[in-house]
Amino acid sequence: MSFLVGINAVTLIFVALCVFAIAYRFYGLWIAVKVLGIKPEYPTPAIRFADGQDYVKTNKYVLFGHHFAAIAAAGPLLGPVLAAQFGFLPGALWILIGCVLGGAVHDMVILFASVRHKGRSLATIASLEIGKFTGYVASLAILFILVLTLSGLSIAVVNAMRDSPWGTFTVFSTIPIAMLMGVYLYWKPDGVRTASIFGVALLFLAVIAGPFVVANPMLKSCFDLSRNTIALAVPVYGLAASLLPIWLLLCPRDYLSTFLKIGTIAALAIGIIFMRPTLQMPPVTEFISGGGPIIGGPVFPFIFITIACGAVSGFHSIIASGTTPKMISSEREIPFVGYGAMLTEGFIAIMALIAACILVPADYFAINSTPEAFARLDMQVQDLPELAKKVQENIQGRPGGAVSLAVGMAHIFSAIPFLKGLTSYWYHFAIMFEAVFILTAVDAGTRVGRFFLQEMIGKFIPKFADEKWLPGVIITSLLFTGAWGYLQYIGTISVIWPLFGLSNQLLAACALVIATSMIIRMGKARYAWVTAVPGLFMVCMTLWAGFLQIFGSSLPEKKYLLGTLGLIVMVLMVIIFIGAVVRWIKLLTIKTKVTDAYGDEVLELVEE
Repeated sequence: MSFLVGINAVTLIFVALCVFAIAYRFYGLWIAVKVLGIKPEYPTPAIRFADGQDYVKTNKYVLFGHHFAAIAAAGPLLGPVLAAQFGFLPGALWILIGCVLGGAVHDMVILFASVRHKGRSLATIASLEIGKFTGYVASLAILFILVLTLSGLSIAVVNAMRDSPWGTFTVFSTIPIAMLMGVYLYWKPDGVRTASIFGVALLFLAVIAGPFVVANPMLKSCFDLSRNTIALAVPVYGLAASLLPIWLLLCPRDYLSTFLKIGTIAALAIGIIFMRPTLQMPPVTEFISGGGPIIGGPVFPFIFITIACGAVSGFHSIIASGTTPKMISSEREIPFVGYGAMLTEGFIAIMALIAACILVPADYFAINSTPEAFARLDMQVQDLPELAKKVQENIQGRPGGAVSLAVGMAHIFSAIPFLKGLTSYWYHFAIMFEAVFILTAVDAGTRVGRFFLQEMIGKFIPKFADEKWLPGVIITSLLFTGAWGYLQYIGTISVIWPLFGLSNQLLAACALVIATSMIIRMGKARYAWVTAVPGLFMVCMTLWAGFLQIFGSSLPEKKYLLGTLGLIVMVLMVIIFIGAVVRWIKLLTIKTKVTDAYGDEVLELVEE
């Protein structure tokens, strides 16, 4: 492994681009055509149930922007940074392999399943493909996980935006800009190019104007908000995104944010190619066996729950069976939106890993560890004092990944000759960039959570199942937003975030297992390995990590709430897995086939 020491970051970028391009061209399209059997000529839910509110036929590039923005939250940015503790090799391998064989497959197949089931949720799909009892359990588990996910993500947004008036101004600016784009596209659906140029130009002006706005004391006071104020503002935004028509705010804002996200990552890649930095972090570190200052457990299995988004993430299945299937205009676009958006996120994860690993290891650990944990490492910082001076912030002892990522990005950008001396500018830009990244998952997740809650209450009060019934929409939006908003307001990140990592990956395993049931029912058991192999792998790795986390850390440290919640999630998921295996065995005993509404021969017909 010594030949990997000192590897150039450009090499890793080139390898990632080649792997992802080949995977999309051959593996992704093969699954779409051969395994799923997409039918471009069959009308999608966006066409069949068009209502101008949730079911809206959407341009595929705008939809790609929405879907990508919704799935790409904190995970692809922070997970790889934290996993750099183990060295750059474990994270890079898991991102490349996990994204191609697991994450992208997971996203595309669940999107396909939801399109074939009227754009309905993963819990409903589980009920139809496995059984009603399993569907009830899945509903409870998914709603529980979604509340935890959004509370954790929103806390990350609050921490990124507090005491950062420039970043807050830019993030807030995306809302009216997006609404203007939404109104224009609603009035002129074929005006995507004009709306895009208009929106990007205004976004660019907002980014540039930020420092000048906050230079004015009066204007600065409007955006220099406290932690509690932002903690109230984020749920209010989530509530608005849940209630307003999807074309007015959520979809155009996510599409607009995608330009900022992809543009920044592309600029970062260009900066790396220009700078050609060496990866300072070794391929593997002494912490692969455990005992690290950031992640206490060993690389196996903790790498699989530390890097979620960017490799495999269960949160994606909620979006792929939530807003996106209600807007896709043709099944032909499923691989582009589902498989393609996940590969894009995988590339972002690689870039985040590089940004962390170009830092001197001692500096990296000093930023991401508590002062007490870093003192035990017996390391001496090297460039950290100079970096802190350049960004004009105290950056030591700032665990969580966000600060070290921002420092790495600023270091790369400011190394370009005509951008020298702007390290502080780029650091604060990166913090704002991270907040925008996360907030787009919060708005889509809130809307999907409202769908889930309507479905669940609708089983007992049928009127709530009517997605056009305004009182039901308002009540469920308030209940769901209030649940995650309360958790993030009281700031229990130390409890929520570790539990999110475990439950998120269990949800990914659950989604892959449900997808396997669908593929077998469709009479294509010979291809079931496509989802079964990554699904069962994630079951084993995540349950292993959960066992170590609960019995090796949570309970011995008397974190009983964390341990209890973790056990509940694990038990719920095990019930779903058992139900799925029983369903597989039953399906495989069926000898005769029937023809479904799509003209395909399947083992059993189920409700759409």
